[in-house]
Amino acid sequence: MPLLDLKGVTKDYHLGKTVVHALRGLDLDINKGEIVAIMGPSGSGKSTLMHILGCVDTPTSGEASIEGTQIKSLTERQLVALRGRKIGFVFQTFNLMQTLSAQQNVELPMIFQGIKRKERAQRAVELLTKVGLADRVHHRPNELSGGERQRVAIARALANDPEILLADEPTGNLDSESGETILNLLKKLSEEDGKTVIIVTHDPDATAIAARTVRLHDGRVVEEARNA
Repeated sequence: MPLLDLKGVTKDYHLGKTVVHALRGLDLDINKGEIVAIMGPSGSGKSTLMHILGCVDTPTSGEASIEGTQIKSLTERQLVALRGRKIGFVFQTFNLMQTLSAQQNVELPMIFQGIKRKERAQRAVELLTKVGLADRVHHRPNELSGGERQRVAIARALANDPEILLADEPTGNLDSESGETILNLLKKLSEEDGKTVIIVTHDPDATAIAARTVRLHDGRVVEEARNA
């Protein structure tokens, strides 16, 4: 059974009297431990697909399931709990709290899961060490480079040991060297820790680490390519 399975998924948005068909009968399955790059031009439905894969939104029609559970069957509270346990998000703009240290930023998701302070602190330091930032634990975001901030964001995404990492343009604000470091880190997390990594991107370099590249156009999958 696929970890994530979408069948005939549509998503419509109503803007006044206008209906925007963001997804149009999209089929996609993603297996546990797989790295998938999702690409396509602006307006192709990438962001909408990301929201559904991340259980942030539900389809207008069709079926979208995670581990066999239909996300449309879950209440908002259940969706929040599911995201907190199973999905880690990484964003192009990092979304770090500027007044908090790297360690405190990584601890935030654990606070919402009720993890005690000592355990939070220990795990945050372990995760920052894992992403190569053992010497930046007490630095704030404005004291870090873009690549370092993105590594803090990845450590934060790993805080609750999710099965899925959903990365939205993770290299979009980085220079090529920092971008390569981030992609290699995501690849390592899949290969060594078994994380399922979904990268929504315009960066062709992301396809180099992906097992599969999915291309969207006008809300549909128009191409799927397995990478050598």
